[in-house]
Amino acid sequence: MQRPLPESSPPQELQKSSESGAGTDTTAVAASARSGQRWIAAILALALMATAVWWLIGRGPEVRVIAPVRGDAAEVVYATGNVEPVHWAKVAALQRKRIVDICRCEGRPVTKGEVLVRLDDDEERAVLKELEVRLRRYREDAERLRGLVERNVTPRTSLDEKETQVQEYEARVSAQKDRIDLLLLKAPMDGIVLRRDGEVGEIAGTGANDVLLWVGQPRPLRVVAEVNEDDISRVRTGQRALLRHEGHTGTPLSAMVDSVTPKGDPQTKTFRVYLSLSDDTPLKIGMSVEANIVVADVKDAFLVPSEAVSDKVVQVIVDGRLHRRAVETGIRGTRMTEIRSGLAKSERVAAPFRADVADGRSVRPIPTSAK
Repeated sequence: MQRPLPESSPPQELQKSSESGAGTDTTAVAASARSGQRWIAAILALALMATAVWWLIGRGPEVRVIAPVRGDAAEVVYATGNVEPVHWAKVAALQRKRIVDICRCEGRPVTKGEVLVRLDDDEERAVLKELEVRLRRYREDAERLRGLVERNVTPRTSLDEKETQVQEYEARVSAQKDRIDLLLLKAPMDGIVLRRDGEVGEIAGTGANDVLLWVGQPRPLRVVAEVNEDDISRVRTGQRALLRHEGHTGTPLSAMVDSVTPKGDPQTKTFRVYLSLSDDTPLKIGMSVEANIVVADVKDAFLVPSEAVSDKVVQVIVDGRLHRRAVETGIRGTRMTEIRSGLAKSERVAAPFRADVADGRSVRPIPTSAK
């Protein structure tokens, strides 16, 4: 009699295989999810990066813009100079000698020919004394010979030779007195002693800068200015000049071009220009000033900042883009430049000129106002 077989169960190996397959499916799903998340993060990063690039580049650089204005413009030539009297003179020694006396006369009026400085003349006076002694002896000899000639005792030639010696020493004595007189330094003109440099006991020099006294008239004054040789062709007599001095903080002082030196200095490459000052000028003798000589001016001109113009070209903003525009310029001042044509009043120009921005580039205009 056959016994029924018990219900068979799956082999152990098959059961393990099934369990293993189920675990593999779960892992694959998780890995796929993580990969998708990474792709999403990468896409978001690229989007953010693209947005940043567009923000930094696509929007264009910032450009300061300004509207043209109307006003007065002036073209100037720059110069530097010093204030001095129109009428003045220097008192200086012709020989290196010790000062034995000098007047205490700064600010005091003096007259032409008045002795202001005495230099040591002991040596010169000793020589003069010797010459005068010889001259006196030669004169006595000449008188004695004249009597002998009249009595026909001595020939006429002996008297002539002695008289020649007399004349020679008379000339020497006169020249020596002139040398002594040169050691007395006198006022060269009527005026005021503007400055004194020198003390008793010092050695007076003979150089260009070894001046002992300045004598002159305190009014009128002028400015002796130096103008570069490249600009001198535009300077004319009668032009107006505006002066600036560090100690004068008010409005610029005015002056007038009085004359221009015909010959320039080849070493400094400058020409000397004299600017006349009014009698009520607050400037003092010896002050240094900066001068702007007005060589051209125009009223009610169409103006843009000078920094907005480069070689007769400006940059205008049209529909958010920067475009270069050729213009006709007039007077170019230190701050503003006249535009005669090529620009409308409603347009805006980049100031300063942006040479680093390509023509037609998108920009972000920042409005500014002319000062």
